[in-house]
Amino acid sequence: MVFKIMHVILLASVKYLLTIPYARLIGLTYEQALIAVIFGGIGGFLFFYYLSGWLNRKMGTIKSFLCRIIPPFVRLRYQRFCMDRKSKKTTRIFSTRSRFLVTARKKYGFWGIVITTPVLLTIPLGAFLANKYYARKRHVVTYMIISIIGWAFVLTSIFHVFPK
Repeated sequence: MVFKIMHVILLASVKYLLTIPYARLIGLTYEQALIAVIFGGIGGFLFFYYLSGWLNRKMGTIKSFLCRIIPPFVRLRYQRFCMDRKSKKTTRIFSTRSRFLVTARKKYGFWGIVITTPVLLTIPLGAFLANKYYARKRHVVTYMIISIIGWAFVLTSIFHVFPK
C-alpha cells in the first residue's frame, strides 16, 4: 500500500489531472487518494518552482559553457543563442510561439497560470511560468498551493461521485 501511495505522489508531482483516476484505479480510498494527490502536487510544485528559479539564475553560466563546448558547425546553426546580449540586434523577431506566449500572458496573466496549472498545464510548466514571470509577486507560492488543494478536492469529489 505504501508503494501505491508513493507512486501516486510521484505521478501527482508531474501530471496532476491523470493522477486521481489512476489512484482510484489501483485501489486507493477517497481519503488516501486525496492526501496523496495533495502532497504530490504541492511537493512537485515547490520542487519545480525553486529548481526553475535556480536554473533561471544560472542560465548565463550554462549558456556560455554550452557555447564553448558545442562544435562550430552546430554553433553556426544557433548563432543567436551564442551571441552576447550587447551584440544582439535590438529588433525583435516574433515567432508563432512568442506571439502565443505574449497573448496568453496579456489575456490571462497570473490568475490564468494559477488556475490552469493543476488541470490544463502540467505542474512543472506552471511552476516554471510562475517563477519566470511572477517570481516577484508577493504570494505566488501560496496561491498555487491553494489552487492545487482546491483542484484536488474538486477532482477527487467528481471521481468519487462518478466512479465510472
